[in-house]
Amino acid sequence: MWGINNANSGVPVVQGVAVDSGSQTAQEPFNDSYNQDFGGSKGEPQPKQFNDVFFAFLFYAHLGIMAFFLAVSLGLEQQNGVGYGGIIYLCIVCGIFAIGLATASLGFMMQFATGLVKAALFFSIGCSLAMGIIGLMFGQLLMGIMGLISFAFGCCYAFMVWSRIPFAAANLTTALTAVRANLGAAVVAYIFLGLAMGWTMWWGVVTSGMMDAYGNGILYLFLVSYYWTHQVLQNTVHVTVAGVVGTWWFAPDEASSFCSQAIGDSLTRATTYSFGSICFGSLIVALIQALRALNHHLRGNEEFQIVVCVIDCILGCIEAIVEYFNKWAYVYVGLYGYSYLDAGKNVIQLFQNKGWSAIIADNLVDNVLFMVSVGIGLITGLIGLVVAQADEDIFANLNVENPGGAGFLAGLLVGVVMSSILLNVVSSAVNTIIVCFAESPQEFETFHPQLSMDMRSAWRQAFPEECRQI
Repeated sequence: MWGINNANSGVPVVQGVAVDSGSQTAQEPFNDSYNQDFGGSKGEPQPKQFNDVFFAFLFYAHLGIMAFFLAVSLGLEQQNGVGYGGIIYLCIVCGIFAIGLATASLGFMMQFATGLVKAALFFSIGCSLAMGIIGLMFGQLLMGIMGLISFAFGCCYAFMVWSRIPFAAANLTTALTAVRANLGAAVVAYIFLGLAMGWTMWWGVVTSGMMDAYGNGILYLFLVSYYWTHQVLQNTVHVTVAGVVGTWWFAPDEASSFCSQAIGDSLTRATTYSFGSICFGSLIVALIQALRALNHHLRGNEEFQIVVCVIDCILGCIEAIVEYFNKWAYVYVGLYGYSYLDAGKNVIQLFQNKGWSAIIADNLVDNVLFMVSVGIGLITGLIGLVVAQADEDIFANLNVENPGGAGFLAGLLVGVVMSSILLNVVSSAVNTIIVCFAESPQEFETFHPQLSMDMRSAWRQAFPEECRQI
């Protein structure tokens, strides 16, 4: 864990190492009024203690129950002669392709940051237009109207944020530079990719066996289990990367190698002291995601289409708010070791004090990652379709009427989940860069002068009314 300032000496302290803030000279004068106008307290390193312990125990207990169900499901498989080997094979094949595609996409994003930000903005608008057209074509009037309204808002949003694209691209480039300097963080993501693949297969076997035995009434609980575990895996990577990028920002000598000390320290904190906080926030999102997934099952009843859409919209808004809170809260968890609620409160207060509430609402970089993740998911979906068509025994004895469609959906799910965990490294780095840029631009100027100059130049273009602060 590292601190921002030593109150007695005024020298930045990073993991106990004093660094002379005047050791490097910036390429252009830095405006110290930024820190003078901060108007609030910066984050402070917290004592090493286990936070939100109850939720960590709850998560481990849930895994224990799922392990018991796995044993029961495997017993039912032998008793009923139902095999899951084909599904496991399909998940492995799609998962391998997803990992390769996600790895290639990181290098591609490094080369074409600005172009991808623009393309992702058009992609988001195009998805809304497509949803509106498809809804009208198939007689889903509400869906069509919502899609066209979303398209109109998307066009207005693109017009408003177009000038901010250079800053988003500079932010993405800085984040990718930090990740490239600590490629071991990608190895951590790969490990969690493997865990996610194993969990997906584990969950699939358990859910199929338990629902065959007890019916669909228990579906919601298993959906919560699925989303919770994936959220925990994803957010553990998020917290780890936040700690690594924070160290790179303040003490690049400690975070500038493939297996730097910062990676090991950050991963250790994320899986021990901060694990309860990760489980806490992940459970909240999982409960909402499971409700949305369950709500989709009601779409087959035409009498409740409007009700279903309204409920789905409300749940979507709640999910977006919670995920927005989580992504910033986990940065402070990774940087300073706060508990979940304290981290969220402090980081949101930071942006309110800086007047950045509207600025951090821009999802330009997130749009890029979403577009890449969807693209990978579609490709792996096609791979799943080909594998399912080539081997008709994959879904044997599972009462699947359309093996090709089931293969595509399975591949799509695996691709999106696998790629989202790896691309979460970039997303976490981007969010951490924004927090550090808000808190401590002087240190950025000192240790990374060229990147600092690029970001401040792009900032002045995007937010001229705020340029006095940088």
